[in-house]
Amino acid sequence: MITCEGLVKIFKTDEIEVVALQGLNISVEAGEMMAIIGNSGSGKSTMLNILGGLDRPSAGQVRVGEWDLLKITDEQLVEYKRKTVGFIWQNNARNLLPYLTALENVEMPMMLNGKVDRAYAKQLLDWVGLKERMNNKLYQLSGGEQQRVAIAISLSNRPSLLLADEPTGSVDTQTSDLIMDIFRRLNKEIGITIVIVTHDLSLASKVDRVVAIRDGLTSTEFVKRNENLDFDAGAGAHLKGIRAGHEEYVVLDRAGRLQIPKEYLQALQITNKASMEFDGKTITIKAPKQLGGEANESI
Repeated sequence: MITCEGLVKIFKTDEIEVVALQGLNISVEAGEMMAIIGNSGSGKSTMLNILGGLDRPSAGQVRVGEWDLLKITDEQLVEYKRKTVGFIWQNNARNLLPYLTALENVEMPMMLNGKVDRAYAKQLLDWVGLKERMNNKLYQLSGGEQQRVAIAISLSNRPSLLLADEPTGSVDTQTSDLIMDIFRRLNKEIGITIVIVTHDLSLASKVDRVVAIRDGLTSTEFVKRNENLDFDAGAGAHLKGIRAGHEEYVVLDRAGRLQIPKEYLQALQITNKASMEFDGKTITIKAPKQLGGEANESI
């Protein structure tokens, strides 16, 4: 569904140039539900905006289904955003029109696309648990209910890809769990591909695969060991929470370069160089040997 190879994004002004993505590689299978994690400034939201057609890549390759987002024209981009991709923001005000009812909000993208399907709009609101609230104005709904309306809106034109940028960042834990349950059900029942960007590791642990981005590059992946396992890391979640229920992989690019998790390097006091040995079966990475001494512990 998604293929990014050597994806680069550079933001320029008259005085400064910022490289947000430095050759990122990532692939997402059709029908997959996965999360992208990373610290602020890591490039995760930039990547999501490119996949959503909200920003243009500077270089590299990025394909979503049949669309080449590096070469797409402005007219094709409008069609792509209307028919292929749905987008959910943390700030649901970007999705919602407050003076309309929940049902009218869901119907609005259909109207812009030339065909209103009221039965389907009602079905979407039923799917997100708002069957009894569809005729309420937005100000009559809670923040969590508004976010569920935003999910229904993102699906109104039957996209094959759903992108969610911190979709639970402004709701409580109970509502967050409800939203993730909705994503899981939509993923399983209608087969939509879902990519979630988040810094909430407890949320990330509820998906099948997690990709970590650091400094504009893919660093590590975590794949769920048991697809029936939903690890709940709780409010104090951290990276160990994901590792408890997922198998961790270091990602290699085409040239064979890999990014070792930063905390591993820090534990071994490895900075800019490492010693590496290969015995025919195993690659061992160690801290550099000290002059006249042995290396520290190895990975």
